[in-house]
Amino acid sequence: MISSGESALEAGTPTHASTRAASRRTILAGIAGNVMEWYDFAVYGYFAPIIGRHFFPSDDPNASLIAAFGVFAAGFLMRPLGGFVFGYIGDRIGRKAALTVSVLAMAIPTFLIGVLPGYETLGVTASVLLVVLRMVQGVSVGGEYTTSVVFLVETARPERRGYAGSWSTAGATLGTLLGSAVGALISTFLPAEAVGAWGWRLPFIVGLFVGLAGLYIREHLPDSAAVAPNEIEKRRKSPIVEAFRDHWRSMIQVAALSLLNAVGFYTVFVFVVTYFQKVSHFSAERALDINSLSMIVLVVVLPLAGALSDRVGRKPLMLAAAASVFAFAWPMFWLMAQGEPWLAGLGQLGLAVAIGTYCGVVPVTMVEAFPARVRCSAVSIGYNLCLGLAGGTAPLAATWLMERTHDDLSPAFYVMAAALVSGVAVLTLPGRLFRASPQIAQGANATELVGRAAV
Repeated sequence: MISSGESALEAGTPTHASTRAASRRTILAGIAGNVMEWYDFAVYGYFAPIIGRHFFPSDDPNASLIAAFGVFAAGFLMRPLGGFVFGYIGDRIGRKAALTVSVLAMAIPTFLIGVLPGYETLGVTASVLLVVLRMVQGVSVGGEYTTSVVFLVETARPERRGYAGSWSTAGATLGTLLGSAVGALISTFLPAEAVGAWGWRLPFIVGLFVGLAGLYIREHLPDSAAVAPNEIEKRRKSPIVEAFRDHWRSMIQVAALSLLNAVGFYTVFVFVVTYFQKVSHFSAERALDINSLSMIVLVVVLPLAGALSDRVGRKPLMLAAAASVFAFAWPMFWLMAQGEPWLAGLGQLGLAVAIGTYCGVVPVTMVEAFPARVRCSAVSIGYNLCLGLAGGTAPLAATWLMERTHDDLSPAFYVMAAALVSGVAVLTLPGRLFRASPQIAQGANATELVGRAAV
């Protein structure tokens, strides 16, 4: 019997994902909200200079830009709260309930940002309302991504968990790519004056329909959990309390593993559009075109990395990817700063392959670290603590570093530092993480199998 809160991983029973057609439908439903939510965050990041002028006017353009990225960061700082709220819903009520509410909590504020009057009309009230809407979106994102990760991994066949989990990140990337493509279309077909005056609002208004489409796709989404008899009594306890009491070390490990994901993605694929315009002096259209091409490559790399991790293990692949980012971030940023479009594209493509390989394996690694009864809560809290503090602040930190050091390549060192921390966290993983473990299928998690599964 399918019920909320417990995992098909633990029940060891076949699910609707056992056929390819059903698997595709499950993946589509799992990533629908991710597409919506990262579409919005991408659009905001790409139009941050214009938004800064509309809601935080200043004589210094850099001050307006920093204020706009500060609001971007404020939304991410709410992600831990979203992790608490939606993690609890996912573990106690069901994965479907959390996924349904989260997509609505993103779509409505997205539309409202698109129609919100600017500073010239409402004064400081406009600035405050923008911050509030971004905070609501941050709460939503805090539950959407991690719950979808749990859902996708739980509904996958044991030998394809890495591949299934990677689609959660691919969905987020597709959303970012969609935002980039929409931004490029608007910048291409509208005069710069029109984009600055009202054209930037169009992607936010369209976001409402993207969210409603995601809601429709999830209407008939089944929950991924089946109640194991020995888990009924444990479900009566608070999953959040149990996560902090019994799994706090794994939660810290998940946060450290996610640092490269957070800093790498939001520096290299969100902030970079502004970087190309400020450093390489590309037009907005050219910057968005280069970024869109790199993100297409990223979408391809992510599921390939997840599938490869099902064959060779999680740990060796993540360690190689983190080492590659650490070694090549500076040379790739040097290429991106030369002012030649083909060199900039080559540099970003190099980072796309390395970061994509790492990010494609993170989702399944997080899910395999916890038992099902606390999985949504533990993954959401650990992951969102990192993303809230490091992901949303990445564009702000990169902007500040460049202003402070007067070094156009300084963001590379920030990405390298994140790769180093995450690489050390990978080294603490148990041995060579297994492809498909019978013990996990019966209810044990990776932490409990350290002594049994090392290869």
